[in-house]
Amino acid sequence: MAAPALLRRDPMRPRNSKVLLLVMVLYGIYTLVPLAWLLINSTKTQAGLFSSFGLWFAGDFAFVDNLVATLTYQDGIFLRWLGNTLLYVALGAGGATFLATLAGYGMAKYGFPGRRAVFAIVLGAVAVPGTALAVPTFLLFSELGLTNTPWAVIIPSLVSPFGLYLIWVYASDAVPTELLEAARMDGAGEFRTFFTISMRLLIPGIVTVLLFTVVATWNNYFLPLIMLSDPAWYPLTVGLNQWSAQSIGAGSEPIYNLVIMGSLLTIIPIIVAFLLLQRFWQSGLSAGSVKQ
Repeated sequence: MAAPALLRRDPMRPRNSKVLLLVMVLYGIYTLVPLAWLLINSTKTQAGLFSSFGLWFAGDFAFVDNLVATLTYQDGIFLRWLGNTLLYVALGAGGATFLATLAGYGMAKYGFPGRRAVFAIVLGAVAVPGTALAVPTFLLFSELGLTNTPWAVIIPSLVSPFGLYLIWVYASDAVPTELLEAARMDGAGEFRTFFTISMRLLIPGIVTVLLFTVVATWNNYFLPLIMLSDPAWYPLTVGLNQWSAQSIGAGSEPIYNLVIMGSLLTIIPIIVAFLLLQRFWQSGLSAGSVKQ
């Protein structure tokens, strides 16, 4: 009689799925192969890119030469594009995270007339793709005389409906209302309560929103493409695309090796950011999944 009980599966024991494992392995290969291709081809010369297999090294190892050439080409404009991108990320993504934190916290912890309408507007804004707003935004900024300036990229980047929604949902459970009431009874004002108590509890959610906004701003291409005409204000995405277009132009010298090296350098800061903030990001994603 005890044999069936022994054969019964423990519900707490993790299940092994060969199909799921195979899917994850294929997905991992699909994700890593482009990165491997980028890393391998960054070691090749311009001629070596077309004379060897894409996923294997060529005879000449030109990684250092490509790196130096990328940083010095056109009087080092790549470094200017890198600085522009860092500026757009620091002000745009940083400002978007701060504003989303303030607004999301206010929506979660304060009641006011029209709260449901604001919630519906935020959800609607999340569903609207940024490319659909790029042309109207360009027309508006053109009337204001702000096109071809850094503000044409920074100001639209300050709006993050998805980040606001994430903070809203996260703050609803992460910041106990009883804790806020106790702080008010002790005489703490709303701003002091927010910056000394609530901000500490919201750190995982804030870092999660920060990562999303940083990646979105770092990879932003269409908005700066239509807003900027001066290469001195290009971010890396638009600048590298200009190099790529230059390589296929009539009478132009191909510089695909510089485009590949520049692409490799472009993704390194994002990888570093994810590695440094990974623990906050994971805790932010899992927060609220277990009800207390």
